[in-house]
Amino acid sequence: MLVRSYKDVAAIPVREGVKKRVVIGPKEGVPNFVMRVFDQAPGASSNYHSHNWEHEVFVLTGEGTLVTKDGEIPLKANDVAYVAPHEKHCLTNHGQDTFRFICLVPLRAEGVDTCLVPPRGEDTP
Repeated sequence: MLVRSYKDVAAIPVREGVKKRVVIGPKEGVPNFVMRVFDQAPGASSNYHSHNWEHEVFVLTGEGTLVTKDGEIPLKANDVAYVAPHEKHCLTNHGQDTFRFICLVPLRAEGVDTCLVPPRGEDTP
């Protein structure tokens, strides 16, 4: 069993304005899922990308947008989102404060660098 504050895990920069904490993952010997906490600075975004795994998002603080091929979906604290495998998407902070969210992925997905996917704008909906 593991109980700790997410703040006890080092935040690793993944791209400008975006930091990730792997709060429960391979180092803890998990068999199936990885829990990550992302912090996006105002204006920061992930790349518009897709991958062959699902993920679930739980928004902790701030305001952002889930961008999909079908449009933009506003997100705020306490909202949840499901992104299906192969669904193109990105998350963008459109607020004035940090956009913090939990992102759950299968174990096999952790460490795959989706930041290497072409930036949003090169293949945007």
